[in-house]
Amino acid sequence: MGALPVFRWRLAPDGYATRRQLRARGLRPGGQQVAATLERPRRRRPPLVAHLYRVDLAVPVRPMTPGRWRAHAAMMRARRTCPSCRCDAGYVIPALLGICVTCAYPDDQCTA
Repeated sequence: MGALPVFRWRLAPDGYATRRQLRARGLRPGGQQVAATLERPRRRRPPLVAHLYRVDLAVPVRPMTPGRWRAHAAMMRARRTCPSCRCDAGYVIPALLGICVTCAYPDDQCTA
């Protein structure tokens, strides 16, 4: 097995796409191996690397079933629930705080 082809940033030929580009087209890699890599050079740091997949081997994304929608809703509800006050914050709790902003800063009040 040979080395993967490496393309410079914005110079990949047609027929290759990243996971995000495939998803935007309604496709997924579908078990295929990485076909090439894309490198974006940076000063004094190693280059950013993106994996490319062949578009012709990609398969359509699986549709969301009612069970998957329920699981997704439960996961998002858990990310919005504050472990301190057990309330739905209405937004995803910041991982840095670990609790909702109201619990993290109880003395901060708007003085407008």
